[in-house]
Amino acid sequence: MEIEEAIKRAKKNNQKAFNYLLDTFWDNVYGFQLKRTHNENDAEDITIQTFSKAFDKIDTFDESLNFKTWLITISKNIHIDLLRKEKNSINQVISKDEREVFEVLDESPSAEDKLITEQHLAKLLRDIKKLKPHYQEVINLRYFQELSYKEISKELDEPMNNIKVKLLRAKKLLAEIIKQK
Repeated sequence: MEIEEAIKRAKKNNQKAFNYLLDTFWDNVYGFQLKRTHNENDAEDITIQTFSKAFDKIDTFDESLNFKTWLITISKNIHIDLLRKEKNSINQVISKDEREVFEVLDESPSAEDKLITEQHLAKLLRDIKKLKPHYQEVINLRYFQELSYKEISKELDEPMNNIKVKLLRAKKLLAEIIKQK
C-alpha cells in the first residue's frame, strides 16, 4: 500500500490504512520527540497523542502536503502545549521582603473533588465494560495497572504496534460511548 492510498483509505475510516500509517511513521515521530524530550515515556505518550489527533483529524489533511511533516507539526504542537501547561503550574513570581517566592497552585483535591472523581470513575468503568474484551484488557493494563507498552506487549504476546493501535482504537471507541450519553 502506498502512503497516498493509505491516506485516502484512512479518510474513509479504514483500520488497515490507520495501521499502515502508524507503522510507517511511528519511528519518525517517536524519534523526533525523543530528541526534544530526552525521555522515552514522554516521547511515547506524545507520539500516541500525535497519531490519535492525526487520525481523528485525518479528513482535514491536505494531500498536497507531506504527511510526515504534518505529523511532526502536530507532534511539535502537542509538546509545546504540554510545556505551556507545565509552565502555568507555577502561577506567578512574587517579590516579598527582597526574596523571590514562587506561588505554586494547590492541586490537592478537596473532599468534594474526591467524591466527584469516584463518581466519574464508576461511570468510566461502566463505559469501559461496554467495550469488547480485548479493548477492556489493554485499557486496564495501560491505565489501571500502569504497564508500559513493552510490558503489555509481553503480557498479551502481541507486537507493540498492535498494542498501540488497539489502545488508540479503544480510546476512540470509549470516547464515542461517552459522547453518546
